[in-house]
Amino acid sequence: MVVVLDTRTAGKDLRPRHPEKANRPETPLLRKPDWIRVRAPGSPVYRETQEIVKKNGLVTVCEEAGCPNIGECWSKKHATFMIMGDTCTRACAFCNVRTGMPEALDRAEPEKVAEAVAKLGLEHVVITSVDRDDLADGGAQHFADVIYAIRRAAPGTTIEILTPDFLRKPGALEVVVEARPDVFNHNLETVPSKYLKVRPGARYFHSLRLLQRVKELDPNMFTKSGIMVGLGEERNEILQLMDDLRVAEVDFMTIGQYLQPSRKHHPVIRFVTPDEFKSFETIAYAKGFLMVSSSPLTRSSHHAGEDFARLRSARQAQHQG
Repeated sequence: MVVVLDTRTAGKDLRPRHPEKANRPETPLLRKPDWIRVRAPGSPVYRETQEIVKKNGLVTVCEEAGCPNIGECWSKKHATFMIMGDTCTRACAFCNVRTGMPEALDRAEPEKVAEAVAKLGLEHVVITSVDRDDLADGGAQHFADVIYAIRRAAPGTTIEILTPDFLRKPGALEVVVEARPDVFNHNLETVPSKYLKVRPGARYFHSLRLLQRVKELDPNMFTKSGIMVGLGEERNEILQLMDDLRVAEVDFMTIGQYLQPSRKHHPVIRFVTPDEFKSFETIAYAKGFLMVSSSPLTRSSHHAGEDFARLRSARQAQHQG
């Protein structure tokens, strides 16, 4: 996993994080099984990373989303930057990122991110963002500018991006692909039958087509997508989703357990067992994915650098075979 950093200066903001959920009924929080529990963070490197975050006035999605991997990630000083602010224009039922009307883009942000990547000496970096439906291109050019800035400041760093769907933004995807990230990640999040409740602002087949279009634009670019389980989906729906991703020629799939951020968010319907996750991994490899990460604690950017190295090796082995 990674430390997800937002370069927007933190301040005392008293706005409700999720105004759209204020009037929703509360749902019970299921007791987490033993396999989903992790040790509380507190290593010296973790505390050092925490101090760096505080000293620079950074907002971390790791903290906001209550990520279970925060101790591991921060202890390794792994970094993923969340660009374009901390406020999302969508209101997904699973997500704990603040929703509302975002502030204007920070035009200096690409250089700030690039400088941080260079100073940290990162071999691999993940760039993600909030949804910015308020922007004409959904933030596509800003993504591209960040990629270009990192290439200039840290030419040896490989770049993975985790993008929004750029829904109803013609030409946006092409701008991002032209910037040549090493990995293009866009998460489907869940199966089609759950979109109306879980991801109401998105469209399953649009997201699928976006991933397919990346391969059409650049067949050599690695593509990646992830889903959460435990939202009430059926097993056969997950297997069909795998087939859909393979038709779109997606290289890498991640599968992780959904964890409910609050009583106002979509409830956890069940906790999927480690054996079931292992079964999904086996099936996904059999369907032709180059890389699969499937476990209760898997997240989109978990072990991103190590996984990229394995992904590249898997492609080389495939070509040699």
